Amino acid sequence: MYRTLEYLRGISDVDVARLRARGIRHTNQLLHRTSLAIDRERLSKKTGISTDRLLEFVNQCTLLEVSGMDHFLPIIRRLGIDSMGDLRAQDARALHAKVVDAVGLSGAPSFSDVQYWISQATALDIVEAPEPNPPIPVVK
Repeated sequence: MYRTLEYLRGISDVDVARLRARGIRHTNQLLHRTSLAIDRERLSKKTGISTDRLLEFVNQCTLLEVSGMDHFLPIIRRLGIDSMGDLRAQDARALHAKVVDAVGLSGAPSFSDVQYWISQATALDIVEAPEPNPPIPVVK
């Protein structure tokens, strides 16, 4: 789903201006320009936005791609699900129960919708995770 950059949680006006100066106008463009770690590094150098922040933004962009979840995205975020990996790790029954608790039964998605979201998290996870830092040897 295409959203303006301002839709992203935690993005500042300065970040938006820097990204737009690089031709990135909406979340779908940001997703495609920052999916790989090397692309985040390049964009970070050009914009001054840290690679960690760019990773946070691209993870939010991927969640926008999950069909049917956009209406519930603020609730999903409040539950601590900030990336496709987080969504993929969820138990469908437990997540459905948490969403029902948050919005009430009449406004909640169906259990099959939640199952579908989790299945999409596997198929749509295109963001390359950063390499873990190598352990620092301990000098004795």
